[in-house]
Amino acid sequence: MWIDPPVAGPGAGLIRGLALVYALLLSPAWVARSDTSSGTIRFIQVADTAFDRFTAQPTPAQAAWMNAHYWRMLTYSPYFDSRLAWFPDAWVYKDLYAIYVGSAVATDHPEWILRDPSGNRLYIRFACSKHTCPQYAADVGDPGFRKFWISEAASVLGKGYRGLYVDDVNLTLSRVSDGSGQPVAPVDPRTGQAMTEADWRRYMAEFCEAIRAAFPTAEIVHNAIWYIGDEDPYVQREVASADLIDLERGVNDPGIRGGTGTYGFDTFLSHIDRVHAQGKSVMLEGRAHSAKAREYGLAAYFLVNSGTDGLANKAWSTPDRWWPAYDLVLGSALGPRYAWSGVLRRDFDGGIVLVNPPGSPPQLLDLGATYTDLTGEARSVLVLRPAQGAVLRKQGS
Repeated sequence: MWIDPPVAGPGAGLIRGLALVYALLLSPAWVARSDTSSGTIRFIQVADTAFDRFTAQPTPAQAAWMNAHYWRMLTYSPYFDSRLAWFPDAWVYKDLYAIYVGSAVATDHPEWILRDPSGNRLYIRFACSKHTCPQYAADVGDPGFRKFWISEAASVLGKGYRGLYVDDVNLTLSRVSDGSGQPVAPVDPRTGQAMTEADWRRYMAEFCEAIRAAFPTAEIVHNAIWYIGDEDPYVQREVASADLIDLERGVNDPGIRGGTGTYGFDTFLSHIDRVHAQGKSVMLEGRAHSAKAREYGLAAYFLVNSGTDGLANKAWSTPDRWWPAYDLVLGSALGPRYAWSGVLRRDFDGGIVLVNPPGSPPQLLDLGATYTDLTGEARSVLVLRPAQGAVLRKQGS
């Protein structure tokens, strides 16, 4: 295995813990994933610049390791074009409405850039500093911009990528801003008036549908804002035009609260249910560094996984720092999630997962049987605190 963790000093405790998990790898529950059951992990690696050290010149064994452990990779062209020969299951990144400051497109097509009533160019609200941001906000309702975008996407997909990862599918005008990052309603070039929220959502949904129509066989992933509202018809059209919806930060997003409010945990799970009801899948892209945070994200993934969903987490997902729990197979789900003893639970052939949502009280849980946790310890009782999860295997599985 392509892992070389520390064996002495401050990392000694870590390696002892990992040793327990490595022992579990010998169990039938820890095997290569070949099925699409709800108890199987489809792991997605974000192969950004920091990951180049693994993809620059991998040996055949290293390339094989990545193919065995990563269901998909989010990659960037042109760097990854030459790597498709050994990893063809790659999505290529493309922002939905970014026109990069200083680019030829910004110079040649200033009419594609949204403007405020005074004619000032507007931006995507991201990484703004000193009254500027790196990306102008394009007018997604402009037919010329749409045609250009689709032409660029066709060119890069033609290199052999499995699909498109479309960033900033923001069905809200609050992500259009001035150079200081303050939201500004742009002038709608088609009406000459302030663009309405409804029209912006319509333009976005129509553009997403045009992309789907242009690439009917490509996998299309949308990095979309989940709390816009599932009843909105434009949200439904946007979801229908994708294969997967990336829920950035997943349940590890600190902005998620308990309950059914706009940012509520129940609302988040209900959104996933609605995506599934449309025949689509989700990608839970956690940002979890600690072991507890990773287990919370993993438990939540198993809690909702339809069998076609994906899981990503940049921390502890590289070949030299791979969390072995991402190799876990729990088998088929015995049913959907359900409320149990103050937490959410889902049962599998090979174990159970438990999630205590944020804002909930700590729960002392009598499991009614003895299970094995991710460190190899036997558990019949455990405490779950708010925003905490547990992934437990049946003994002997």
